[in-house]
Amino acid sequence: MTTDEFRPAVPLDDLEATGRELVTIDGAAIVLFHHEDEVRAVDNRCPHMGFPLAEGSVEDGILTCHWHHARFELSCGDTFDPWADDVRTYPTAIRDGTVYVNPNPSRELPPDEHWADRLETGLEENLRLVVAKSTIGLLDAGVDYRDPMATTLAFGTTYRESGWGSGLTILGCMANVIDDLAPDDRKRALYTGVRHVADDCADQPPHFEQPSFSTDEVAFDRLKSWFRDAVEVRDADGAERCLRTAIATGRSEAEVAELLFAAATDHPYLSSGHVLDFANTAFESLEHVGWDHAERTLASLVDPLVTADRSDERSAWRQPVDLVTLLEDVYGGDVTATGGLERLAREGDGASWSPPAGLQETLRSDDPDAIVDALATAVREGATTDALAGEVAHAAATRVAQFGTANEFADWNTVHHTFTYANAVHQSARRTDAIELYRGVFDAALNVYLDRFLNTPPAPIPEPGANDTGRDAEAILEDLLETFDREGAVNDAGRLVAEYVDCGGDPARLKRTLGHGLLREDAGFHTLQNLEAAFRQFDLAASAAEPTDRTDRDLERRQRVPLIATARYMAAHFPTRRQAEQTFTIAARLNRGESIHDE
Repeated sequence: MTTDEFRPAVPLDDLEATGRELVTIDGAAIVLFHHEDEVRAVDNRCPHMGFPLAEGSVEDGILTCHWHHARFELSCGDTFDPWADDVRTYPTAIRDGTVYVNPNPSRELPPDEHWADRLETGLEENLRLVVAKSTIGLLDAGVDYRDPMATTLAFGTTYRESGWGSGLTILGCMANVIDDLAPDDRKRALYTGVRHVADDCADQPPHFEQPSFSTDEVAFDRLKSWFRDAVEVRDADGAERCLRTAIATGRSEAEVAELLFAAATDHPYLSSGHVLDFANTAFESLEHVGWDHAERTLASLVDPLVTADRSDERSAWRQPVDLVTLLEDVYGGDVTATGGLERLAREGDGASWSPPAGLQETLRSDDPDAIVDALATAVREGATTDALAGEVAHAAATRVAQFGTANEFADWNTVHHTFTYANAVHQSARRTDAIELYRGVFDAALNVYLDRFLNTPPAPIPEPGANDTGRDAEAILEDLLETFDREGAVNDAGRLVAEYVDCGGDPARLKRTLGHGLLREDAGFHTLQNLEAAFRQFDLAASAAEPTDRTDRDLERRQRVPLIATARYMAAHFPTRRQAEQTFTIAARLNRGESIHDE
């Protein structure tokens, strides 16, 4: 180092007399300590939450912050406490009785590497503030969100014996909507996904991997059969080996999806729809981070599959109407069969299908026989799994949009589960044309039927154009955010979404506003899922056909229903304490170098 790098700080005699001195050099607040005949200089801001370290204690070479008792090795700044981060130290020199300090030493790690290391610590120790600082720091350093997402995905699929859960689903959902959000909310979204994964894995045993078979000679149909059989008898180890073999031997994404989705629909509506939803989100997550993460990621789905609750064993699917028998008659045997569906699909091969008038009313009717018949007829007439799943997903979204607030609060999750399951079926059907996904369509439709009383009476959905008040669109969005500050403003939230659309508001602005309203709250698993599914369904409806005629009310209604539905669902669950937002705000201020503690 050259002398020019150093700046005069304090007379050595003064420092020896006081034991510590606070100076500002080149804009940096630096505290100098005289301890054990050595001069040490550190950043005055505690890296944990910014408390002035000049007010700390030094003993036995350890600097202790008095706010949260974070401890630092004084000579190098390394912390004893992983939640605190290391404090920055500065080189010192003594010349002619004066202490000099270099206020601009080179950093050991560039910001992207530093925050990547801290992200791993935040995950391992389940430290929310560290996670918040890391996710903000990484994005501020120009790191693509996919990199920390990949780190988190690998962590969550390794350090949770019970496999894929709500945390990883939230991570995937947040990645799916990240492009719809404002820049600061993209940081909130990543923070939300990472902290939920860390929380899911806290105190959990790791997953020990099963290897793939040491052969590439097993035909795909046989692997698929073995996998389904293993899942059926709840053999997790055998199922994992089959799945890993399919991936390791280079089976296509569509084939691997077929293998998983077949097992996920061998029984109707597994674990209230979560199993298929988990599987779909896992594939969506791989679209963000790359297929090279597929083996570990998809293997984490095995445990939820083999431990799933099976709805055909529940009384609601057996009495007073035996819904399982209705399905078996169509499937051609038992609930795991597909022969009947294959015959119907062959009849419709090459045909062009469009939804008949009244299909939505049938899907939301109280006649399960008519629902099953309508779906079977659609398959026979050429309806693809994608097209038919889209119809059922819209019916399920309508259930949420028309949820009656006189119901028990917990029943919001009943209609929510059906909606996110139907969305997962729809998304999955766009990934593979596996015949088994027709079963997912039928299962979702019968669950729409089971939810019928939760729309009694149905909350009205404003017709397109009915709420064209001429108001300023931005004022409507401000009112929408304000409804989330009031408990129970469910109907107001739905009405404001309709008004915004009718007044010509930009759907992208509406989505950003809904995203911000969600991410400032302590939103739970289901609320985060709900918004992501609503955005997905809106996007699919908007891309299906551009409205060339403003009188095309059905298309306009199809686009607005998911956004009305999620606004109502969010309003039912807000406001919250916003603890996560407080942590995020503290982290953002600390990363910007702002003061948290009033000195």
